[in-house]
Amino acid sequence: MKRSLLCLTLLLILDASCLSQAAKTEPAFYVVLNSLTKNCTVADKMPRTDSPNITVASDTIYRSRAEAETAIKTLATCKQ
Repeated sequence: MKRSLLCLTLLLILDASCLSQAAKTEPAFYVVLNSLTKNCTVADKMPRTDSPNITVASDTIYRSRAEAETAIKTLATCKQ
């Protein structure tokens, strides 16, 4: 009885390890404003904000690069 309980516990522990894996994330694109050049670009990773020259132009996370590039044309901060 103890042996079967131990085997069952071990099996549950090994099976639960797949639940702790990170879920596959969807692609994310960000519109980034360089305040020195006043140009907006599309980044596929969240930009680091430790530089005072780089800021996120929009709080929106875009699902495709094309969608982010069309948003650059409509954002007021990118039209300077």
